[in-house]
Amino acid sequence: MTSICKKLTHRILFASAAGLVLTACQPGDDSAESVEAAAPPMVEEAAEAATEVMEVVEETVPTLSNEARLDDVLAAQPEAVQARYEARNPKATLEFFGIEPGMTVVEALPSNGWYSKILIPYLGEDGRLIGANYPLSLFENFGFATPEFMESIANWPETFPVDAQEWCDEGCASVDGFWLGELPEPLEGSADAALFIRALHNMARFQNAGVDQFLDQAMADAFAVLKPGGVLGIVQHEISEDVSDEAATGDGGYLKRSFVIAQAEAAGFVLDEASDINANPEDQAGEGDIVWRLPPSLGTSQDDPELRAEMEAIGESNRMTLRFRKPAEAM
Repeated sequence: MTSICKKLTHRILFASAAGLVLTACQPGDDSAESVEAAAPPMVEEAAEAATEVMEVVEETVPTLSNEARLDDVLAAQPEAVQARYEARNPKATLEFFGIEPGMTVVEALPSNGWYSKILIPYLGEDGRLIGANYPLSLFENFGFATPEFMESIANWPETFPVDAQEWCDEGCASVDGFWLGELPEPLEGSADAALFIRALHNMARFQNAGVDQFLDQAMADAFAVLKPGGVLGIVQHEISEDVSDEAATGDGGYLKRSFVIAQAEAAGFVLDEASDINANPEDQAGEGDIVWRLPPSLGTSQDDPELRAEMEAIGESNRMTLRFRKPAEAM
């Protein structure tokens, strides 16, 4: 490395000296004529030297691997975000789904951007993040959906990309947004992956609440937006197959794995692989249990320290992690 640095220094000094000589010899200077004949070769040599410097730099400066790049992005997140890594496993999850810089990725229900703030810098300036939010008609089913709230999200597909500009400083992916169930035609067949991370239960929960079939529409959009061979990545609170179907409708946040697989396959996807990355065997939810009893919500033990300690000991929910693919021959 020392010899390379000496070579670079010599070349840079030579190129700089040539530039200084030519700059000093301006028209009207008595010395101009004496260097006139020598100037063209010096310029040519300086240009060649500069080119060689750049070639040596490009050959010797290492390029970050995808893993190292993701590590850097994760390490740059706030402490409060990093505190969730043990439960959410973002590195292993994104690697399992095959997410790489330069990809176009759809993220369902990006909310306040927990994953978006990782994806935007990781995908990089050649990448693209497309947020896909719940339909407005689904939000209307939530108890917090006041007129003021509904007004605040009415233009979400336009405001999300603007807000996302604050989540990355340089080398950032471009950002777009759309409502699930209203996939813009230009986006069809454009994405390498579509991620539904803890986003399916509310669509299943309200599937038949009105005329909109929310989960069916979301799966159809995911299939349409992906390129042939593209990945559908799902992380979802999972409940045992042994509980009743009534306990696994999404009302409590949980769904059965068999139900999720059936929904994806009905949309045309093929199950590629399942992983235990986000599994938590301590979470043995039964009839009537809701996911929000566990951290970080701890919604059922605010006034019961003993119960709160019990829930904290369980940790965050048991989650299935499933990778599906859109068939390569799909058109």
